[in-house]
Amino acid sequence: MEVFQMKSTVGESGDLHIEIPTKLPPGQVSIVVILNPVVPNSVLEADYDFSDVAGKLAWQGDAVAMQRLLRDEW
Repeated sequence: MEVFQMKSTVGESGDLHIEIPTKLPPGQVSIVVILNPVVPNSVLEADYDFSDVAGKLAWQGDAVAMQRLLRDEW
C-alpha cells in the first residue's frame, strides 16, 4: 500500500486530473480519494474585532440565589 498527499487544482469544468507514478505491478488496485478544499488564510481571519465587547460580567448580588430562583421557574 502506498499513501500520497498532494495539492492539485480543479479546472473550470470541475474535473480533477491526477497522475500518480507508482512502482506497482500492472493489475487492479483499490483507490480511496479524499478531497479537502484548501481555504485561503484570508478567509480564516475574523471580519470583526470583538475585543471591545470581551470581558467579564460584574455581578451584583448573590449569584447562587439567582441561579436557584431561575431553576425554580422551570
